[in-house]
Amino acid sequence: MPLWQRMAIAALTGAGAALGQAPWDQTLLMLLLLSIGFLMLRRQKTARHAGAVGWAFGTGYFALALHWIVEPFQVDAARHAWMAPFALLFLSTGLALFWGGAFWAARALSPRTWPLILTWTAAEILRAYVFTGFPWASPAQSLIDGPASKALALSGPHGAMLWLMCLAWLLSFPAVFRDRPVMRAAQVTALVCAALLFHLPLSAPPPALTDHTVRLIQPNAAQHLKWQPGNAELFFRRQLELTAEAPSDPDNPPALVIWPETAIPWTLDRAGPALEQIVQTTTAPVVLGALRLDTTGLYNSLVVLQEDGAPGQVYDKHHLVPFGEYIPLSSLADRLGISGLAANGRGFSAGPGPGLLDFGPLGQALPLICYEAVFSRGLFGTPERPDFLLQITNDAWFGQGAGPAQHLAQARMRAIEQGLPLMRSANTGISAMIDPRGRITASLATGIAGGLDARLPAPGAPTLFSRTGNLPVFIVLGAGLAGLILRNLKNRNAAARFRK
Repeated sequence: MPLWQRMAIAALTGAGAALGQAPWDQTLLMLLLLSIGFLMLRRQKTARHAGAVGWAFGTGYFALALHWIVEPFQVDAARHAWMAPFALLFLSTGLALFWGGAFWAARALSPRTWPLILTWTAAEILRAYVFTGFPWASPAQSLIDGPASKALALSGPHGAMLWLMCLAWLLSFPAVFRDRPVMRAAQVTALVCAALLFHLPLSAPPPALTDHTVRLIQPNAAQHLKWQPGNAELFFRRQLELTAEAPSDPDNPPALVIWPETAIPWTLDRAGPALEQIVQTTTAPVVLGALRLDTTGLYNSLVVLQEDGAPGQVYDKHHLVPFGEYIPLSSLADRLGISGLAANGRGFSAGPGPGLLDFGPLGQALPLICYEAVFSRGLFGTPERPDFLLQITNDAWFGQGAGPAQHLAQARMRAIEQGLPLMRSANTGISAMIDPRGRITASLATGIAGGLDARLPAPGAPTLFSRTGNLPVFIVLGAGLAGLILRNLKNRNAAARFRK
């Protein structure tokens, strides 16, 4: 079969594997198609061909999984719509280079397929770090439901990816040794076990709940209307009304109210009267997202209001979105007339890093603003373990389809990895309360406005991953890849001596 035909088949197979991501959640199908990736590698005679097939597989996968990336460019369609197809093309083909490199390296290091377990996992780790990282739509992201989610608590997203690759490799063997009944039986057994791990309800008791109720505010402010003067005031009033509503349980009123990212249309230094109105609608502390401007720059911030409406504790987003909140090589971009989508033509400055907010009886929170929930490494580095995670986001940029659903899935991953509850206020949805096992205890769907009163789950015990981080996975991968490289060099030296 010509290389272009093999690449076309690989692209279609990769697109099918993307159905393991939300909102489709076909995890077992994803596993089967990942196993076909190992079979495809087996049939490539050269590393160059293997890399081309792996790149095509990744292009199909990321093109479908990240198709929602066109949505932000429709907010100001007159200026940015022309960029949408290029964004999807460059993003999917660019991310696919990591997978192409994994296939190339696996074939270059060995004629067997099992090295792809290591190189594919290593490629996902690189994708999480290179150019600030973009680990969105990792295959491990599909493991948030069922008993398989425990892999995230034990070893984090990269350890779960390693385990998933091992399973996909094992499933590829019966197709190779199809004349052996034992292997066919092993295939059936592995598939049944995988189906149970992926789709059985999680066998864990219901979450222990604290005595504290949290109100999550979801104003449903469409992004193309959000900053228009008349609509901005309307959405602000809507949030005030949702905050002032009577509690769903009169005996347990909200102890904390959470507004979403960039919830008010004024920068923090000009929002004094509005902040006073907010605290007058409730006796509970209020957290909200706002733009903060000072002499050092413009920040995307999370603010805890004091009783008089003055800003109290402030957290500045530190992991910014490339091309959305800042432009890499900004001087060149300025000459080309390219500006960040979310920055209104002006780039944001980055905050100092992770920190904790003190909410008294509720405990300490680790704040996350939007995109920061995508990165498991961003939850480390605080002096103490938080009692819960707090995410505010504006998923209106992503439409109402796959983007918000996948962003929620990543928030659930962070809760599972740390064994901590996570409260999430999203402008247009999905707002949710998530327990330490990643289960959603209460939520508001996309496209509706409302205030959600939900009891805060108690934190779980520290997970193994929260104690060790990625170090064990890095050690295993490093040792495995080093062994492969040394073995390859040894074989080459032996072949060279034989030819002499």
